[in-house]
Amino acid sequence: MGRPIRALSLTETQRSELQALARRPTTPRREAWRAQIILHRAEGLSQEETAQRVGVNRPVVALWEKRFVRAGMAGLAEAKGRGRKPSIALLTKGEILSRATQPPPHRRRWSVRTMAKVTGVSKATVQRLWSANDIKPHLVRTFKLSNDRQFEAKFWDVIGLYLNPPDRALVLCCDEKSQCQALERTQPGLPLGVGHIRTKTHDYIRHGTVTLFAALSYLDGKIFAQTAPRHTHQQWLAFLKHLDKQMPADLALHLIIDNYSTHKHAKVKSWIAWRNARQRRAHANERIVLHFTPTSSSWMNLVERFFRDLTEDAVREGSFTSVAKLVQAIEAYLADRNLAPKRYVWKAKGHDILVKINRARAAAGLGQYIG
Repeated sequence: MGRPIRALSLTETQRSELQALARRPTTPRREAWRAQIILHRAEGLSQEETAQRVGVNRPVVALWEKRFVRAGMAGLAEAKGRGRKPSIALLTKGEILSRATQPPPHRRRWSVRTMAKVTGVSKATVQRLWSANDIKPHLVRTFKLSNDRQFEAKFWDVIGLYLNPPDRALVLCCDEKSQCQALERTQPGLPLGVGHIRTKTHDYIRHGTVTLFAALSYLDGKIFAQTAPRHTHQQWLAFLKHLDKQMPADLALHLIIDNYSTHKHAKVKSWIAWRNARQRRAHANERIVLHFTPTSSSWMNLVERFFRDLTEDAVREGSFTSVAKLVQAIEAYLADRNLAPKRYVWKAKGHDILVKINRARAAAGLGQYIG
């Protein structure tokens, strides 16, 4: 007759913890095995039966039973020093991480290969350490912070037009896309097809440039545009007169523009003053009201978003044999877009933007002069 099997005794708390550990999907496999071993032994199964159910050897069952009896739940934890010893010294790891922000002599940044060569490790090791610590020497983000002393006043002036447009008025986001190049690829490329991407030659022939003057209506997203061979105050003034003729006569036109010198030319100011005086006599309101964005803040002008769409959809991937062909492509794109205008809506809160700008200025050591 064999020896009687002695079941392990568990408290209710221990049983609950072991059951939760065994059932939890995120529990590591080894820890789940140990919990199952103790639970089976507590149910009165022999070590041999427990080993068969869990899928381990009987000595493994005896080991973890012994550790549980001696230390309770803490006895089921991994012992210190278990597993593969690190092959990279802590000093070397610290050097790889700390020197990543200090470019090597005569270079502007580290690569995984140059860092690996200096520290005596593999490039894969450098890559893993940098990835684990979110270090990316190969990436650069561009930025520009405005130094306009009237930044906040101009900022709220423009934001106010977006969030609370005036009555009996049109808000127009205006700017110029200058130096649009008519580039002709030297050889025809292959179109997109199954199994291969589009191709284009790296070189091109320049056929000249054109300037696109555009005004984006914030109300409905419609674009009013003109092209011109040059970019001077005469062309800007001609575009203002074009807008004046296109818009209803009794409405005020609030133009959001940047600080380019052509927008502030004396002849432009003189014509606007004359046009506004005429408007006041006829309709008792201003005809053209200018709102200047802060310097280095073109992101506030929503027409820039349209220029990006135009570039990606109609200009960048094209091949144009002349400036006239480029102008035709731009005008065709505008005509098609205005059939179903896309409105760009300003949603960001002004206060949140100023907080981010102040944080960026503090990080750049420029001080906080805003708000």
